[in-house]
This record gives sequence, structure tokens and C-alpha cells, in this order.
Amino acid sequence: MTDYNPSGKTDEVWVINAKQSLIPGARPSQSSTEWRCPFTSAEEAGRQLATWDSEKGLNGSLQERPMGSRLQGLTLKVVTVLEEPFVMVAENILGQPKRYKGFSIDVLDALAKALGFKYEIYQAPDGRYGHQLHNTSWNGMIGELISKRADLAISAITITPERESVVDFSKRYMDYSVGILIKKPEEKISIFSLFAPFDFAVWACIAAAIPVVGVLIFVLNRIQAVRAQSAAQPRPSASATLHSAIWIVYGAFVQQGGESSVNSMAMRIVMGSWWLFTLIVCSSYTANLAAFLTVSRMDNPI
Repeated sequence: MTDYNPSGKTDEVWVINAKQSLIPGARPSQSSTEWRCPFTSAEEAGRQLATWDSEKGLNGSLQERPMGSRLQGLTLKVVTVLEEPFVMVAENILGQPKRYKGFSIDVLDALAKALGFKYEIYQAPDGRYGHQLHNTSWNGMIGELISKRADLAISAITITPERESVVDFSKRYMDYSVGILIKKPEEKISIFSLFAPFDFAVWACIAAAIPVVGVLIFVLNRIQAVRAQSAAQPRPSASATLHSAIWIVYGAFVQQGGESSVNSMAMRIVMGSWWLFTLIVCSSYTANLAAFLTVSRMDNPI
């Protein structure tokens, strides 16, 4: 197949994809086929220019139109709002119009150079980006676009559904966020931090349980002593007095062994229950203390 070049230019390139298919309506006994060739531009990423088939011939034009031809030579009115570092006022030369600079102005200059248009930039009269008023009208840059006083708006404007319903936005070229800074609170170290894993009520219950269990051990020891005296058996020496009984209970709570053994079954049941209680409390205290020392508890007002 020979290339079709009506303009005679040797630098024009078209991509031709030939496709063979049966002509609609042809009978099975006929061997007629139809050739269809779409002409696409290699420079414009496969943009279709025209099509050709054996029945209708050429449909379309092979004269490629530049993408920016619609804006070539035009002067657009551009509205903006000052916000560093996107749009800023540059140093003005005496007698010259006000000049602007910034990220958004650099993008606008690149577009003007690529598409071949000029622009006149001015600030929004009210200095606002634009929001809808009660009478369904808009102020700011959006209002300038809707009223056709401006052809283009460029600034660090936020894309919202309300604004998208009345104007068209380009693809955003930068995302940024706004944060709030607060003073880091000072770390307060207290000598009573070792009591932090449990509440005051828990510590009060533990402090009350030690003398209560000590009194119970002392009473059981006295009952055992009376029974041993009536049965002519030796009296037990463990927890003979109240303070010694409380000391034995306290020693068990801080996981220290006692010097005397407990012979009574009732006292063994009480002390076994107390040791189980001590094991649970100590395990919980150790776990909560490790978590308290590892994680900093900050009460941020924001």
C-alpha cells in the first residue's frame, strides 16, 4: 500500500491500520471484502484524523490541527488572589504594570508559552476565593468567572463540590496541608509514680485486707491453741501474737517466706487463699507498671 500524502510534505507522518472485513449484506457465495483504514497521527499519541474504506472513500481531513490553535494569539483575563508562595507581587518597576510571581504564575507562564496566548492578570476585587451567597450568586474569583469578567482563575484555591458545580477545575499540581502547633507538655516526675498502676480505692482495699487477714490468722491460732491445750498437745508457736500474725500476712503479700510453718488446716486454707490473691495483685501491678512507664500519658487540649 502506498502512503497517501495530499499536502506533498515529506515530514508528515500518519499511522495507517488496515482492517479487512466482509461487506455488510454480501451473500456467503460472494468473496467481496471491504478495506477500512483509519489515519492517525503519530505525533499526537494516536489521535484519529480520518478514515478510509473501499466503499465510501476518505472520510475526514488529513490536515492535522495543533492542539493549541484555539488559544493562539488570544489575550486572556486572569483573576487571582495573593497567597505566598503561590501568587506574590513582584518588585514593580516605575511606570510598568504590576507584576506577579510564584508557583501558580510559573504554571501560567508555561501554559502561555506552550499554547501561544497572552494574559492580563488582576486581583479579585474582594480578595476572596469564592463562595456561594444567599441569593445563589458567587463572590471572589468564582464570581469573576461566572460573570465572565475573567477567562481564567489561578491561585491556591481548594476544590470543593460546590465550586465544581459552577466552574471547571484543572488537575491539581500540588497538595499541601495546614497543621496546628502546640507546646509540648513538660514531663512531670513524681515520687508517688509507683502507686500509679492502681487507683486509690484499690490501694485502700489492699491496706485494709492485710490487718483483716492478720486478725483472722490470730483468731484461728488462738482457737488451735485452746484445742491443743485441751488435748494435751504442744501449742503452735506461729503467729502467737497479733502483730506477728499481721507481719506474716504482710510478708506473704510482698512475696517473702515466713519463719514458722502453719499446721492448722483452717490456717492453711486462709494463707493459701491469701497467697493466690497476692499472686494476682502482684502480676497485675507488674504489667500495669510496665505499661505506665512505657507509654506517656499526654492530655492534649486539642
